[in-house]
Amino acid sequence: MIRVLVVDDHAMVRSGLTALLEASGDIAVVGQAQDGRVAVGQARDHQPDVVLMDLSMPVMDGAEATREVLAVAPDAKVVVLTSFSDKDRVNAALRSGAVGYQLKDGEPAELLAAVRAAAAGHAPLDPRVARVLLPTPGTQSGDGLSPREREVLRLVAQGLANKQIGRALGISERTVKAHLGRVFRQIGVVDRTSAALWARDHLPDAAL
Repeated sequence: MIRVLVVDDHAMVRSGLTALLEASGDIAVVGQAQDGRVAVGQARDHQPDVVLMDLSMPVMDGAEATREVLAVAPDAKVVVLTSFSDKDRVNAALRSGAVGYQLKDGEPAELLAAVRAAAAGHAPLDPRVARVLLPTPGTQSGDGLSPREREVLRLVAQGLANKQIGRALGISERTVKAHLGRVFRQIGVVDRTSAALWARDHLPDAAL
């Protein structure tokens, strides 16, 4: 059973999401929160597998709440669920630690799939969001990447954390971070989700 915390400042949205999730058969809603501060307390108490996080809320917004939720529930996977798809908001959410980003006008089946994907360790991004994260075509080819940097990037695209990448390649976590810093500069991205999307389109055998 995937344990989910629903965070949204509209009671009707929370109720609708809860009904949708619990009707799935493999997802249980363990808590609801109307703002980020309440979400942090709920996350601490319930240790959910996945947090569905709205961005625009009173008291504490979704980006700040994501950081604080992950501080008290480090194993949780935060999936943003919002109406906003501009690049600045998307990047702010991902930098805060969210692993996924879904839009509220999507299909119910897509949201259920996103929750399951996040619980399985993947990065579920609405295709419309993915497009705004991709670098401008043709501006960063990645031709300057070394073979080791390409290996690191492929493993990022497969959803591995830095520590897991280090174990897989026999290198330290610090070395992985150094490689990723150079990779980001080479391909013109600012976070690992954007790097994974770039890898999917430019490297063979890379998959989200």
